[in-house]
Amino acid sequence: MKRNKLDNINASGFKVPKDYFENFEYTLMDNIKVEEVIGTPETGFDVPKHYFETLEDRIVANVAEKKDTKVISLLNRKTIVYISGIAAAILLLFNLSIFNDRVSIEDLEAATVENYILDEDISSYEIASLFTEELPSEDGLVEYNLDAENLEEYLLNNADIESYMVE
Repeated sequence: MKRNKLDNINASGFKVPKDYFENFEYTLMDNIKVEEVIGTPETGFDVPKHYFETLEDRIVANVAEKKDTKVISLLNRKTIVYISGIAAAILLLFNLSIFNDRVSIEDLEAATVENYILDEDISSYEIASLFTEELPSEDGLVEYNLDAENLEEYLLNNADIESYMVE
């Protein structure tokens, strides 16, 4: 947008009649004298008689009036029953064994551990690093009774023999 040379305007645009401020005081005094003689013009608003004399008494009377408010007790029988019910529910929640689900090694099945090892691609070196120098006892081992026919059928159906041959 163009600024239209607004920075360079020297005139305000308002004009005053000639000798206005020189005669202003006399003109104002003449108008005041005329109003005193004629009276002030009616504004259209009327104040009732003795309004300002009784105003303070009416304000004090309105403020001094106190209305009785209904008082509701917070500790009645109904609220005590509700609060005690909530407290009992919270107490039962923390005392139940919902949060005590601890899993031990005995709870795990061998198939679950085997699937975890296969899915996570854990190498044999990582498994070997977990063993200590002690050999596992025979009590902890799972015994499988495998006969030759079942073993051969399993290897033919499930094993990738080429990968064993390459290694």
